[in-house]
Amino acid sequence: MTLSLTESLDDQALLEEEIEVVKPPLPPECAGLHPLLAAPFRYAPYPWGSRFRRAHQRDGAFYAAEAVTTAVAEMAFYRFLFLAEAPGTRLPQGPAEYSAFSVRGSTAFCVDLTTGRLASYAHIWREKEDYSPCQAFADSARTSGLEAIRYESVRDPEQAGRNMALLTPRALSSREPLNFQTWHLFIRSGLIQAWCEWPKVQREYRLDDFAGDSRLDALRP
Repeated sequence: MTLSLTESLDDQALLEEEIEVVKPPLPPECAGLHPLLAAPFRYAPYPWGSRFRRAHQRDGAFYAAEAVTTAVAEMAFYRFLFLAEAPGTRLPQGPAEYSAFSVRGSTAFCVDLTTGRLASYAHIWREKEDYSPCQAFADSARTSGLEAIRYESVRDPEQAGRNMALLTPRALSSREPLNFQTWHLFIRSGLIQAWCEWPKVQREYRLDDFAGDSRLDALRP
């Protein structure tokens, strides 16, 4: 991105060095990690937090899906949410490109919310708007030394896709992102079309696929 602001690779390198100075410090556990993998542990989240991370919490959470189509469904939901929270935003005239990648993880300290006794509390883990119980659970998990949480996606309309929340970079066994794919998302009124050209995969997501989340009401007729 900085390449478009500079006239040479040397200038770009200098600009990147200057930008690095004003970024939050890199946690020691992220040393050697690719920036894409380190980012969730380096930057505090937006003010409203996320499912397993409180607002402004320094403890990181690396979110991933076990299937790329589950990740795409999550992205489609958040594109709709952006439009709902930014009324008057003009729809793009063409598709936008996104990169999907995989990463290896390994930990003996993982809790699975989709099986056993914890699965009986699915109504809590699957809450679509109030993340506070999940955030409290994640706080306890961190205190207990757990490093990862496996849970069910509430955004994947096709199947009960599974997600992972890695609570520490120690749960990442890859130092670099792997297996990049390019996905195209075309946002229309009430519809998002998503496709990958290789391997060829196509999906469509409608507002009704994300029913039950009042934050999208502004987009509904």
